[in-house]
Amino acid sequence: MHQPVPTFHRASLLLSAAALALGAIGCTGSGPGSNPMMMAPTITTQPANVSVTVGQTATFNVMATGSAPLSYQWLEGSTAISGATSASYTTLPTTAANSGEQFQVKVSNTAGSINSSMATLTVTTNPTGSTDVVTHHYGISRSGVNAAEAALTTSNVNSMTFGKVGEFSVDGQIDGQTLYLSQLAIPGQGTKNVLYVATENDSVYAVDADSISGSNATVIWKSSVLPSGEAPADAGSLPCGNIDPNGITATPVIDRGRNAVYVEAMSKSSTGSIIHRLHALDLINGKELFGGPVTIIATYPGTGGNSQGGTVTFDPHVHHDRAALLESGGNIFTAWSGLSGDCGAYSAWVIAYNADTLTQTGAIDLVPNNHGGGMWMGGGGPAADAAGNVYVISGNGFGDTPGTNSYGNSFVRLTNSGGLKVADYFTPYNTIAEDNGDVDFGSAAPLLLPDMMDPNGITRHLALGAGKDGSLYVVDRDNMGQFNATKNDVYQQIQISSHENHSSPIFFSGAVYICPAGDTLKAFTVTKAQLGTSPSSQSSHVFGSNGAVVSISANGTSNGIAWALDWGAGTLFAYDATNLGKELYDSNQATNNRDHFSAVGGHFITPMVVNGRVYVGTASSVAVFGLLP
Repeated sequence: MHQPVPTFHRASLLLSAAALALGAIGCTGSGPGSNPMMMAPTITTQPANVSVTVGQTATFNVMATGSAPLSYQWLEGSTAISGATSASYTTLPTTAANSGEQFQVKVSNTAGSINSSMATLTVTTNPTGSTDVVTHHYGISRSGVNAAEAALTTSNVNSMTFGKVGEFSVDGQIDGQTLYLSQLAIPGQGTKNVLYVATENDSVYAVDADSISGSNATVIWKSSVLPSGEAPADAGSLPCGNIDPNGITATPVIDRGRNAVYVEAMSKSSTGSIIHRLHALDLINGKELFGGPVTIIATYPGTGGNSQGGTVTFDPHVHHDRAALLESGGNIFTAWSGLSGDCGAYSAWVIAYNADTLTQTGAIDLVPNNHGGGMWMGGGGPAADAAGNVYVISGNGFGDTPGTNSYGNSFVRLTNSGGLKVADYFTPYNTIAEDNGDVDFGSAAPLLLPDMMDPNGITRHLALGAGKDGSLYVVDRDNMGQFNATKNDVYQQIQISSHENHSSPIFFSGAVYICPAGDTLKAFTVTKAQLGTSPSSQSSHVFGSNGAVVSISANGTSNGIAWALDWGAGTLFAYDATNLGKELYDSNQATNNRDHFSAVGGHFITPMVVNGRVYVGTASSVAVFGLLP
C-alpha cells in the first residue's frame, strides 16, 4: 500500500516498536575507500508487527546504531516507498486489502547497510461501536480527524435521513470536547459505549451513549470534583473573566490502560481563595485514583510577574487552563493562560504530571522575566510528536523581548527529560507590534502534519500555527526559525484571512482546514510539502465572530465530512470535505425546528463524531445528532 507521500497521520494511533527476538538480516561491509574508523549500521530494535482496524494508520519504527549520519529507506516488501526516509514510517489510513502487507527498512551509512527483519501489517474490520475518542481532536498530533467512521456518509448526511436524535441536560456549561470509550466493561451492566462530559460546575459525567434518545440518557456515574466547602470559581472570586461559574474548561484526556480520565478543575474555597487541581477519575465509577487530586503549584527561575528573590511562583488567582490536556510519554501536560480580560501578572506556564502518580515532572514559565504570555489556543491543546516533543503556541507577552530566554508570542517545542526545557522556537519578527495591537500569536492550537517530501526529495516534518493576524505559519519542526528582527524565518507563511483567527487548523487527505472569525470554512491543498496560497474550496456560509473549530469524520480517506459549529447562530453544519462548497446538512434545514438545540455557551466548541453520532456541548446540555430512526 505504498504511496508517494503519507497524507494522513493520527498520532494517538502511533504504535511503539517492540524489540523482536530476531537477528538482523542483510549484509554490511565496507567498500573501496571506506573509512576504517566508520562503524556500519547495526539494528538494535527491529520493526514490530502492527495490528490496526480499518481506517487507522499504522506506524513502524526502527532503532539503529552506527556512525552518523544514518539514512533510512522503508520498503513494502522489496519496493522502496517514496518519501519514507526516517526512522519511523506511518501508512495511509488502511483498508482490509492492506492486511498481510510486509514492511522492512534499509539503514545505511558510508560504511555499509543492513536490512531489518520484515514486519507484518494486520488490518481487522472495525466492528460497530469499537472506536475510542480519548483526547481533543482525536489524537496528539491534533489532526482533527476520526478516520474510522463507517456509518455516516456523504450520501446519508442530509435533513431527510439525519438530524437531532437526542439532547440531555447537564448541570453547567460545556467548554471542552466530549470524549468516548467503546465497549467498556461495567460491573453488573455488561459492556457499554460511554460518553464522558465535563462541565463548568466542576462535574464529570459518564453516560451510556446508546441510551440517549429524546431528552433521556442513562447516567452511569456523575462525580463532583469539588471538596467539601468549595464551589466553582465565579465572577465574585476572580479578578476578571467571562466564564461564570468557572470550573472545568479544558478538554480532559482518557487513558484506557490506566483506567483513568484526567481532569483539571478550578474552584474557590470558603474564604474565596482559588485552587486548581489535577484529578484522575476511575473510568468505571468516577472515584479518585492515584492518591489524587493534586493541587497545582509551580515555581521557576525568573524576575517577572509574581516573582520574589529570582523565583516566579504560579498564582492560581490569575491563571486559567483553557487548553485541552495532553497525555504523552506517561505524562499529563497542562498549558495555562490568563483569565479573559488580561488581568493580573499571569504567565505562560506549562506544567506536567506523571500519569501514574500525579507527581509533578516538569514546570516552565515561558515568560519568566515578564508577564502576560499565555496558551489561549482556542480551546485546542498542546500537540506531541512520536519522539515525545511537546508543541505549544503562546500569545501576548506584554512587550516581551524575543531571543532572551523568554518566549511570549511564540511557537515553542519543549522536551521533558529531566524537566521541561525549550528545545526550539519561532517568534514573529513583528512580535512587539502584534502584541501592542492585540493581534498576537497563540489564539489557535498547533497541528503536526505527517511526514511529507518536498520537491527536492527532502522529507519534511512540519507543524502549523495561526494567530489573530490572519496568517497561517508553517514551521519546520527540525528548525523552527527562532527570531529574526527583520523577517520571519519560517518554512512557509500564507495570509488566510483579513479577520482574526481562533480556529485550530486540522489536516485530512492532503488538505488543511481552517475557519477564521467572521469568514468561511476554507481548505488549502498540500502538494509536495507546500500549502496552496489560496483555498481549494470554501463554504458559502460565513461563520460568526469566533469562526469555527472544525472536525472531520471519514472511513479511511472516503466519505470525508467536515463538521463545523457556528456557536453564535447555534447551527451545526456538515460539508463534503472534498468540496466545501457542497453543504450536506445544517441544523436549520428541517421543518418545525426539528433539529434546533440549546444555546451554545463555549466559543470554541468542536463537534465530536464517533460511531454514527455527532455530539455538541451547549450551555446546559449535550445535543446528539445521528441517522434518524
